[in-house]
Amino acid sequence: MSPRAAGSAGTPSSGNQTYGTLAFVESPVQLLNVLEWAHLNAVQEPEPGAGLTAVASEPGGGLGGGLTLVVLSPTDPMTRGQLRRMAELARNEGYEVRWEEARGGTAAPFQTIGGLAGALRRARRIVMGDPFSRYVQLLLTITKARDLVVVDDGTATMEFVGQLARGERLVRWHRRGGRPGPRDVLFAPVSASARRRLTPSEARQVEIFSSMPISSPPEGVRVTVNDFSWTRARFGPPRVTKGADLVGTSLVETGVVDLDRYVDAVTSLAKTHGATRYFAHRRESTEKLHRLAVETGLEIVRPDLPLELIARRGPIGRTILSFPSTVVHTLPLALAGTDVRVAVCDIDPTWLTQNASPRAQGFLSGVTGTARDVTRLQAVTGVA
Repeated sequence: MSPRAAGSAGTPSSGNQTYGTLAFVESPVQLLNVLEWAHLNAVQEPEPGAGLTAVASEPGGGLGGGLTLVVLSPTDPMTRGQLRRMAELARNEGYEVRWEEARGGTAAPFQTIGGLAGALRRARRIVMGDPFSRYVQLLLTITKARDLVVVDDGTATMEFVGQLARGERLVRWHRRGGRPGPRDVLFAPVSASARRRLTPSEARQVEIFSSMPISSPPEGVRVTVNDFSWTRARFGPPRVTKGADLVGTSLVETGVVDLDRYVDAVTSLAKTHGATRYFAHRRESTEKLHRLAVETGLEIVRPDLPLELIARRGPIGRTILSFPSTVVHTLPLALAGTDVRVAVCDIDPTWLTQNASPRAQGFLSGVTGTARDVTRLQAVTGVA
């Protein structure tokens, strides 16, 4: 086994190790997109059974010095499970994975940051999946890396690019507008520092690796298209069934969409299009999923990997129904060359909760309107 493949969950790397590229991920999708970025940047493929031995061909290209993935593990069991499966795939590709129990108690953040400080100072390149993460923003204040790469964390990437271009403070799109809270004020200097570090300069290169539509990137930011070539090369093509599958969303859990409206919409979509399976989002609550199963008759599926990989492995329905979300951009790329149709249903403004951010409707409409190679459905009518 390659030395870089030897890292395992819960086993820190040597304190004297030199890092070429250090990648921080907090979700399965972020880890998948780091693998896609690494696949694109690898200039030398491994021999069968060997670790990946990519070298740098020019500044900003290749993986000179190797890639180490650092998982800042969340506490949610579903997310942790998917992250462990993705970590296995990363090790199979020859990469080292360093698993950090970053939220395992009051002292965990201090132990994690302290343990990573040396690696951060030695890394030539930092790859991150969530620039909105306070954890990541704090780590950015330590690193001296000249190359920074942001890989997709879903549709939030679109909001990040816009805020960076406008020089705004970094805040997630679903957060309610208004004055920042006490924690926001306390963390403001760190967030401002992270935003400055994510702004290109003579001393720093910034790349965004994305499958999202980015029409006006900030000046000096290099945008690289993620076409899911690693996913297509490693999985599938899938067996395509005659039926339809429905993709769940966490819009209820984030306080954007009313639960009753959402259940009614799912019921109507399933009946209209003959859907039989519901692929749950990893953040959807058990209570909500139980209600959906009882009221819609759908088979609830809890995926053990990101949906792009599940769909590519198959079997998958000939039609995939979704509300505005990341998958309306990623699934057409992952399933390119198959007969699968992705259809997206708009969110009716009446479904939004009173606590939804004023930006919610416009953002969700933009997610749907900019999606390529999808069928656009009108918001479900007749919802009680």
